[in-house]
Amino acid sequence: IQRHLADLEKLADLKEGEFTLAVSQNRDLPVTDERKPCPLCPEEKFKACYSHKLHRHLQNLHWKVSVEFEGYRMCICHLPCRPVKPNLVGDQTFSKMGAHYHCIICSATITRRTDMIGHINRHVNKGETESRFITVPTPKTSREVLKESATDVQVLPNYSTPQKTDSYFNPKMKLNRQLIFCALAVLAEERKPIECLDAFGATGIMGLQWAKHLRSSVKVTINDCNENSVTMIQENCHLNKMKVKLNTKEEDNDEAMGDGEENTDTIEVTKMDANVIMHLRSFDFIHLDPFGTSVNYLDSAFRNVRNLGIVSLTSTDISSLYAKAQHVALRHYGCNIVRTEYYKELAARIVIAAVTRAAARCNKGIEVLLAVALEHFVLVVVRVLRGPSPADDSAKKIRYLIHCQWCEERIFQKEGNMVEENPYQQLPCDCHGSMPGKTAVVLGPLWSGALFNTGFLRRMLFEAAQYGLDEAQPLLKTLVCEAECTTSKHFSTHSPYDENKQEECGVFTGIFCCPGKRKSDEVIRNAAKRQKTENSAEHPAFYYNIHRHSIKGMNMPKLNKFLCYLSEAGYRVSRTHFDPMGVRTNAPLAQFKTILMKYSTPTYAGGQAEGPVHLAEDLQAGEQVQPAADGKAEDSQCNQWFNQTTTLYR
Repeated sequence: IQRHLADLEKLADLKEGEFTLAVSQNRDLPVTDERKPCPLCPEEKFKACYSHKLHRHLQNLHWKVSVEFEGYRMCICHLPCRPVKPNLVGDQTFSKMGAHYHCIICSATITRRTDMIGHINRHVNKGETESRFITVPTPKTSREVLKESATDVQVLPNYSTPQKTDSYFNPKMKLNRQLIFCALAVLAEERKPIECLDAFGATGIMGLQWAKHLRSSVKVTINDCNENSVTMIQENCHLNKMKVKLNTKEEDNDEAMGDGEENTDTIEVTKMDANVIMHLRSFDFIHLDPFGTSVNYLDSAFRNVRNLGIVSLTSTDISSLYAKAQHVALRHYGCNIVRTEYYKELAARIVIAAVTRAAARCNKGIEVLLAVALEHFVLVVVRVLRGPSPADDSAKKIRYLIHCQWCEERIFQKEGNMVEENPYQQLPCDCHGSMPGKTAVVLGPLWSGALFNTGFLRRMLFEAAQYGLDEAQPLLKTLVCEAECTTSKHFSTHSPYDENKQEECGVFTGIFCCPGKRKSDEVIRNAAKRQKTENSAEHPAFYYNIHRHSIKGMNMPKLNKFLCYLSEAGYRVSRTHFDPMGVRTNAPLAQFKTILMKYSTPTYAGGQAEGPVHLAEDLQAGEQVQPAADGKAEDSQCNQWFNQTTTLYR
């Protein structure tokens, strides 16, 4: 195991750079009488030879087929380090030399190069990157300092690749971190102080932002099971001039404070499994962001979370949630799914259904405050309602979905345990009657309730504007319009804290703002039920993609104009963050297509302005096309149409 080829040549007593200098000067290497053996091959395999042959042997046989790890090369070895079973041929015994590699991390010997690479990768995935068999000190890796939302964090090389670093930091998840911060800021306005947990700290960037901006309103705990990550989190805390409390023992870092500043902000850093810390302690706010699915940590999260607290989770296993690996979705979430036009919203409802079941097992219900599904992640934020009655109400909202594969129509199954003779009758479309075979599939179980809380989103938007989170503000505005099912033209910017005492999640805000006028549990429960029933009844489920339902040979109207046409027809309509060309509306799919057809123009009429197609209306009004007196008028009309088509074709 060496860093450079020259180090390997020193083991064979070769002069450093002698062979390379001779090749560059285009001269022969002086042949000496001294023959030297190979340090990595036995005498039976490679006999002692002159320096120039030994150099070629080391370079071609050992160095070129080595395995590289953090600047070191694990060269192939032919010495009898690895016991090899002898081959018996008749009465003779032949011993076969076994070529192998020595692992730089552990004492294992691996025969094949591909197996050695996989062996090293398994060490890296477990967080075992410290070499045990190198006496030469490894040079300290350079650390890069990144800044996000006025918070500095130092990261290791390859910080954006989870397999190559202990402390993973993804710059693309900045929007995700801002949304979670806004949700925590809203909760901090309700009650102070609150105990919040970042269960998977990595670099500690999220917990540092909480403590740096919210200060005394929150008591932050950052946890990670990796020792290197815990060390990195402590260093980042000192970098941001914050005290660290590790395992109930406070570390005073006067040197890291600097300039005589006094900072009372203290962050608790723990090293344990996420399930363990959530079982041992209670929190008001818990965020789960594991690498992949988070279903393994839901039971622990809802076990000790306080009443009216918030649980947020980020799922990055988008291959299974977005129906690319359907068998994995069935294994992790227990859901049958197919690829649909609304697959992102389907993914959000799958995650919420898993959250609801986990909360119900702990006799807790949930209220969905926010559900976002973007390219890299699915974020779900829920409020916890303690008690068996909220748990039953939440569990009843988990239903199966009937999806037509011909026209993309969908509808949730009705409540009840009775088996229907023809489930296709629940679908508004008639594809089953007009098409042969089975046209629909059953998906789920899924969450059938509302995905947003308008009052909570408005308060998040207010907090995003207050703390200058520019990337989160456009998305939050879209979410508010989607929650209210209105277009951006009708978006109002009034202060949310005046209105949300009646709107947002029942009367929970009034409880904490007015502790002297605490209402009874029965009044709170009834108000929450009434509010949630109204929201779920008003908010339309799913959306339609305007391109998916466009008519061939017709030019569609602009999306904003089409939203106005649907609104003029008396339907609620809005855009959706799940799909840039998606339309969320309570209009049936048949009426959606009718309005789209009405305001589409033929493709060949390129210069015609957008507007309704009046041909069908004229025929319905009783106007009849008069036949031509002779064939000349008809021929002239056909020729005119042919000339227009020919001109367009040219």
